[in-house]
Amino acid sequence: MAAGGAPPRGSAAAAANLRRRRTTSAGAAGGAGGNMLQFYTDDAPGLKISPNVVLVMSIGFIAFVAILHVIGKLYLVPKGSA
Repeated sequence: MAAGGAPPRGSAAAAANLRRRRTTSAGAAGGAGGNMLQFYTDDAPGLKISPNVVLVMSIGFIAFVAILHVIGKLYLVPKGSA
């Protein structure tokens, strides 16, 4: 009755099949999480920068741009606009 030759719902074979699928999908999810760690290993290509350095550089860049905006507002005002 079931399509694809699957065991009928509620049977012991269906429960075993579901259990087998859950363990393999959980293993695949763990493997995908392991691949994310590749970015932080020595084998990964590219520049090695810690997340803290990226955070400090980003905040520094934002502060630099804000200071440039303040300097532009204070010192680069045309003389005749007052």
